[in-house]
Amino acid sequence: MENDGQVNGQRLDLERGSVAWEPCHIGENAQIGANCSIGALVHIGRKVVLGNACRIQGGAYLADGCVLGDRVFLGPNSTLLNDKYPPSGNAQQWQPVQISNDAVIGGGATVIAGCSVGQNAVLGAGSTLTRNVPDNEVWVGNPAVFLMMRNTYDEKQRQLKSDSATN
Repeated sequence: MENDGQVNGQRLDLERGSVAWEPCHIGENAQIGANCSIGALVHIGRKVVLGNACRIQGGAYLADGCVLGDRVFLGPNSTLLNDKYPPSGNAQQWQPVQISNDAVIGGGATVIAGCSVGQNAVLGAGSTLTRNVPDNEVWVGNPAVFLMMRNTYDEKQRQLKSDSATN
């Protein structure tokens, strides 16, 4: 298939060292922190706030008003919602998602309106979050439930890297 120029994946340099990859949507009055990376096919709604050094993978959807802290990672096709009883059509009823510093949201995960993810917390790939995740906890499943503490998760990740380096 020949590229007809409609989908070109060009890099867009944003302010303060941040980048986005076409095609993507960045809504009105969105605030993008320094050194962020926004993948192709990402939808960032109006009045969304991204802290510094956030990494938003392709296909992610951030509804209007969501707030991300610094160094947040959103996996591909993750979804942050804001309307608990859609379609309300009433922004006064919306409950935007809050993601704290250093949190990780796995690919394909969904965070329901009004939920928050604590600092250094992880929501596993494909999970659906229906309540708040405390700091330093890893949650998985549908609905998501506690799995382990973040330090255990990080140790498992280090072990995998170590095992693959020796093979």
